[in-house]
Amino acid sequence: MAHINRKYIDSHWLIFVIKGLVAILFGGLALFDMRRDMTSMVSLVGVFLLCLSIIEFINALYRAHMKTGWAVSVSLAVVDSVVALALLFTVDQSVTWHLFLIAGYTLLRGLFEIISGFRATVDPTDRFTWVFGGMIGAIMGVVILNSGEFFLRFFGVYLLIFGTCSLFYGVHNRAQKLEDRAARRESAALAAKTRKKNSRKSPAKKSK
Repeated sequence: MAHINRKYIDSHWLIFVIKGLVAILFGGLALFDMRRDMTSMVSLVGVFLLCLSIIEFINALYRAHMKTGWAVSVSLAVVDSVVALALLFTVDQSVTWHLFLIAGYTLLRGLFEIISGFRATVDPTDRFTWVFGGMIGAIMGVVILNSGEFFLRFFGVYLLIFGTCSLFYGVHNRAQKLEDRAARRESAALAAKTRKKNSRKSPAKKSK
């Protein structure tokens, strides 16, 4: 059974699946919808980050209910919402402002995922998924910073990769939970069988 610490990456698997689907949707729009102007594209990214913050707030409520810690989820939700509102309320600002904001966000998110991958799990598949996604985020943050007017297209590429990693992790996390549940049931059944067997032997020992 894979060992996963009770940290952020141990959130409900549906959270990662939903985030993955939302990221892929917005990433596809940002990358392939060539009809949008810069203002519409910035608004699109702002709406995506706002959706991401709502998902994180829901995750925080779930984690608080399960008593597994909600601070990281709330922190991510706050960062996502702040960046989203900064984009939505400054859509008429210069492209340079939006470029630096999105590049910084992508870079910081990538570093967070790398740290989470190394510190929060020992499962090799989970670790690779998080570290790979984080490395892509860190690299894309630098690329976006130097991409000029095409920075939103590169952010769309990042969203597609981020969404795919999140979706894969959610599905894999679900499979792990099912395996762990089956293993616990098997262990409980074996323990019950052992207790029953020992209880049958006890009267025989007493009669002697």
